[in-house]
Amino acid sequence: MEGVTATSRAELAAFLRSRRARITPADVGLPPGFRRRTPGLRREELAQLAGVGVTWYTWLEQGRAINASVQVLDAIARTLRLDEAEREHLYRLADVPAFTPQPAACPLEPQIQLILDGLALPACVYNGRYDLLAWNAPYARLFADLVRRTGRERNALWHLFVTPECCMPFVNLAEELPLMVATMRATFARHLGEPAWEGFVRDLSAASPAFAAAWQSHDVAVPGSRLKIFRHGTLGDLRLATQSMQLAGTPEARMIVYAPGDAATAAALRRLEAAGTGFAGCTNHREPA
Repeated sequence: MEGVTATSRAELAAFLRSRRARITPADVGLPPGFRRRTPGLRREELAQLAGVGVTWYTWLEQGRAINASVQVLDAIARTLRLDEAEREHLYRLADVPAFTPQPAACPLEPQIQLILDGLALPACVYNGRYDLLAWNAPYARLFADLVRRTGRERNALWHLFVTPECCMPFVNLAEELPLMVATMRATFARHLGEPAWEGFVRDLSAASPAFAAAWQSHDVAVPGSRLKIFRHGTLGDLRLATQSMQLAGTPEARMIVYAPGDAATAAALRRLEAAGTGFAGCTNHREPA
């Protein structure tokens, strides 16, 4: 693990511990035993199941500078029952050649805004940290409060975790926010040691205990299609199916398109477009639209 920094080793160790804790003895056909103090498998149990040395695996979880081959990580990943996103995260943290690093980020092509403006549906572009990079007019009507933010606050995660409950337009937060954090966590592995990323995580953790708890779970995920529910002050609940599309030539940036999830939402979006207004704001903290 010569190419792995101390930060990467610490992140890898914490990730392995979090994944081991969720595997119970029953999951792998072991008796529960007595006086079990760990929430999941013991280190020696996992090492035996994966066919690796106990001491070696212990050192790996302690963040020591040891070498980890693709074959050994494969065995650990199978034992921990990692999904595709978690397996990629594991390999990236261990700096193995199974996954090639992403090239450095680059600005959005000007054609991206033309594409956004040509869409009748709300659409935007996020980077891997959920910074809002670009959007169209329908998106701005739906999420006016996020669009008018500047700097660090023009970030979907920051906005969702620090917005007061009375101002929150997101209905199914408990279901969707952990997935958003897990998606960012997978990307974070490419930015270990970068002050902007680590500062963002540190500051949002300080501002939101809920984010800090979700971040410490070490869950990872990949972007995908989701059904998200937003509450409009006059139109009611809007069910929007999101489609996430990677942008060629712009690493980590993805376009999100919000399609109506039912006929009522489709009709509401048409009324919203005709009215030209955004969310009716919380009267306690901002002007109604």
